Amino acid sequence: MQRPPPEDFLLKETKPHLGGGKVSGDKLTSTYDLVEQMQYLYVRVVKAKELPAKDVTGSCDPYAEVKLGNYKGTTRHFEKKTNPEWNQVFAFSKDRLQASVLEVTVKDKDVVKDDFIGRVWFDLNEVPKRVPPDSPLAPQWYRLEDRKGDKVKGELMLAVWMGTQADEAFPEAWHSDAATVGGSDALANIRSKVYLSPKLWYLRVNVIEAQDLQPTDKGRYPEVFVKAILGNQALRTRISHSRSINPMWNEDLMFVAAEQFEEPLILSVEDRVAPNKDEVLGRCAIPLQYVERRLDHKPVNTRWFNLERHIVVEGEKKKDTKFSSRIHMRVCLEGGYHVLDESTHYSSDLRPTAKQLWKSGIGVLELGILNAHGLVPMKTKDGRGTTDAYCVAKYGQKWVRTRTIIDSFAPRWNEQYTWEVFDPCTVITIGVFDNCHLHGGDKAGGAKDSKIGKVRIRLSTLETDRVYTHSYPLLVLHPNGVKKMGEIHLAVRFTCSSLLNMMHMYSQPLLPKMHYIHPLTVSQLDSLRHQATQIVSMRLSRAEPPLRKEVVEYMLDVGSHMWSMRRSKANFFRIMGVLGGLIAVGKWFDQICNWRSPVTTILIHILFIILVMYPELILPTIFLYLFLIGIWYYRWRPRQPPHMDTRLSHADSAHPDELDEEFDTFPTSRPNDIVRMRYDRLRSIAGRIQTVVGDLATQGERLQSLLSWRDPRATSLFVLFCLIAAIVLYVTPFQVVALLAGIYVLRHPRFRHKLPSVPLNFFRRLPARTDCML
Repeated sequence: MQRPPPEDFLLKETKPHLGGGKVSGDKLTSTYDLVEQMQYLYVRVVKAKELPAKDVTGSCDPYAEVKLGNYKGTTRHFEKKTNPEWNQVFAFSKDRLQASVLEVTVKDKDVVKDDFIGRVWFDLNEVPKRVPPDSPLAPQWYRLEDRKGDKVKGELMLAVWMGTQADEAFPEAWHSDAATVGGSDALANIRSKVYLSPKLWYLRVNVIEAQDLQPTDKGRYPEVFVKAILGNQALRTRISHSRSINPMWNEDLMFVAAEQFEEPLILSVEDRVAPNKDEVLGRCAIPLQYVERRLDHKPVNTRWFNLERHIVVEGEKKKDTKFSSRIHMRVCLEGGYHVLDESTHYSSDLRPTAKQLWKSGIGVLELGILNAHGLVPMKTKDGRGTTDAYCVAKYGQKWVRTRTIIDSFAPRWNEQYTWEVFDPCTVITIGVFDNCHLHGGDKAGGAKDSKIGKVRIRLSTLETDRVYTHSYPLLVLHPNGVKKMGEIHLAVRFTCSSLLNMMHMYSQPLLPKMHYIHPLTVSQLDSLRHQATQIVSMRLSRAEPPLRKEVVEYMLDVGSHMWSMRRSKANFFRIMGVLGGLIAVGKWFDQICNWRSPVTTILIHILFIILVMYPELILPTIFLYLFLIGIWYYRWRPRQPPHMDTRLSHADSAHPDELDEEFDTFPTSRPNDIVRMRYDRLRSIAGRIQTVVGDLATQGERLQSLLSWRDPRATSLFVLFCLIAAIVLYVTPFQVVALLAGIYVLRHPRFRHKLPSVPLNFFRRLPARTDCML
């Protein structure tokens, strides 16, 4: 039995003050009821008018400065404009307010020193409060004052109010938490954002045949194949066996395509004229916007596509108008498959690509990202450790990113998000990252956001309509072992809209029906998943702010299929854990047979005789027994969501060299002597596996040899035994045979021998094909 994980690595249940105390029980009372309310002072600077000119040129380059204590935010400035429009929002956390007066100043941007134009004061005690769904506060015009408090020329339109993070202005606001971040690019990198994955399709290209090809060397049989390219994906058919100018293939090539279908499918028919030399016999480009979309298993119509070839005329490439080769294909976008961009073990979406095939939703998943604490320093700034943390959550096609909390080991986000749920047997993934693209991080080149840890929650393990509030340990495996990077505090609720639909989902196939009617091979699925993750990471990295490639790949578990000694050990012990129940039953039955507890053995005899006399009771007894076990275990049912288990993963007991091998690149970048040592270790493990597989094959071949006459004496004995057994069983009632067999198996130890039984001795003497192995 495994030891429990360390206390520090366990899940902890919490009782936060959610929704400002408005949550009663588990019922939804507001849109932001799964997070703690955070109070903010909002300042919306809309525009100014009739500003006086301050420069000697008679122009004005105005900007507004919002100041509250030590915090100061500025709008962008306009050149030579006396009526500027900014429409920018500033948010100051109430927890950090250090003053009782808000000052909004309008200044004129100058080369040497910015000129003061005027300002507006607000007493914070008189600022109104606004809570959605109240309508937004209407901005008002305020006359500017000079430093002495006298009215000056110019007016400023403002709105000032106290609100929470539920306010519509919150996502786009400048935050006082980020006061040290300069530049619009850096500010864009810290804002919260919702992203959508690109809609992915499988593209099936069935290459049937080509006609009237024109190879350069007409005196040889052409060795023709078709190469297809879509973006970064390139596939090719085998070389046609027909070896003529009208080759045939009838071969499928599968690609991943993303809407808006920016790139065409490019096909080229090529001739292998030498071992490393291919000659292009013709090309064609097919825009995917016009390709037929298939929703079921019915084949689409085939089409002939004309091939083009360019010839060089006087140093310029020109289209060959006399060229008449063509290719016969069936091209379609498969809408009936689900494009796998995640590991099937952690899938958050299992719907087919085509929206027409989607079933109705079964509920809503709500996630409150409250805070983190105990985060470790991820980088060094000004000689001290610092962390700029943000969260990313992924479920279905919707990704969310919280705002970045600057320089904090205990960031408070308190942001809430919702997803529609179509299948309960799906997983939401929440990752925490350190933002390395602030303070000029982009200019450094090659900077990557560091992973702090992630959490997975399977929806089917949650009770409906219950709010789960837990602090999850953020565990990351490093080359020097498993390390706790901190804890993240989450609130999760899965609300079911139709219990009947959800129960019905448990009877449905996990994947869309096309995966079973026309299944893809394992190698195809691996290749297509790799292409899908590349497309998703590329598209999301082009968003603003970008969701960077390293973040997307960590969330999608790219590379989880690579060899790992630690993971192999963990999987072996998982199998042993599954078989542990059967092994325990076997040991218990052995104790019954050996009369370790005579009372229990006699009761088993009585039960066995009853079941033999009344065989119709066997199945009802089994199901009643399973029902009672299920009812008995209900009181000990898990009350917490599952979480990362270091013991199960063998992360805390892995050898340093095994971890170094797991983090090695592919192909390897380690020295030759280390690679040789690991290769020898792998050979020894593979040798043991080879022995076990050989033993299994031997037992199977012995069964086959019972009737193969490979050993004529053994087969004749077995055939004679079968004849006698058939006659005896024909004339003897089955219940008598079963009763005698059961009593023989359960006989007392004084009637047993320590030597193996006669049937086992006979079986072990049967021949196998090991004699024929080299």
